[in-house]
Amino acid sequence: MESKPASVLRALRAEIIAGTLPRGTRLKEDQLAERFGVSRVPVREALRQLETEGFVVAEKFKGVSVADSSPEAVVELMQIRRGLEVLAAQLAAGRRGGESADLLRAVVNEERSDQEVEVQSPRFTFHRLVAAASGNARLDQMIERLVHQTSWAFERVTQDEVASSGGDHAAVANAILRGSVVQAGLLMEEHLRRDEAIFAALEPAFRD
Repeated sequence: MESKPASVLRALRAEIIAGTLPRGTRLKEDQLAERFGVSRVPVREALRQLETEGFVVAEKFKGVSVADSSPEAVVELMQIRRGLEVLAAQLAAGRRGGESADLLRAVVNEERSDQEVEVQSPRFTFHRLVAAASGNARLDQMIERLVHQTSWAFERVTQDEVASSGGDHAAVANAILRGSVVQAGLLMEEHLRRDEAIFAALEPAFRD
């Protein structure tokens, strides 16, 4: 069963990513505690974790508010994420998908996976799947955090753009299942560079 801090964390993170809680919104512990029906302790723990992940900022005498992440910071995070995800794809290929092989086959066959993350998008579900397939728990955790942080930048991505990622995902998954370490890494890098190009096109709107 999910703990109270984890439940509050998941809900707040999802709302920030979706834009329900816009950048700059003040987050008051007492109001959030009342809203979620918990004490202030789990709310405080959730806010601390969100601060660690870069979603909120805590300022002395001002309290906690949703972070106003700059496009420059997002670009830097995406560059870091690309390096880690290329490594994850290579490690996953070395294991031919490991315990995640069946889910990767589902991607290749364009079947719907039942594995979901808070972002609720096929784009990000796949990246978490590859991270898990790497077999490196610490790498998986690092990528999870970066996926959450960079997903914020894709609030305005259209469904057509999300759907266009499907072919890339299938190609990466297929390379992993074949054990093609070099190709899996190259395909993942090409795919993420395309994501970065999508963000570059969105950047003027992101600054609004």
